[in-house]
Amino acid sequence: MNNEKSVNSTTMSDSVVPLIAQENECPALVKKIGKTTYRVTIHFSTTSRETMSDKIKRMLRNEISQM
Repeated sequence: MNNEKSVNSTTMSDSVVPLIAQENECPALVKKIGKTTYRVTIHFSTTSRETMSDKIKRMLRNEISQM
């Protein structure tokens, strides 16, 4: 967490701040809501054959079939 940017709570309290990732580290987003700071790490599979569009369509089809 050496590359985290400091967030000024008065000017960016409701903003999402992307962090710069190290080569072996997953990218992360930081969101501060009130006095709580949330750090969300993101991981993408390097072996996946499904595009994001395909995944969203599949999820929507599954959701509709459950109705």
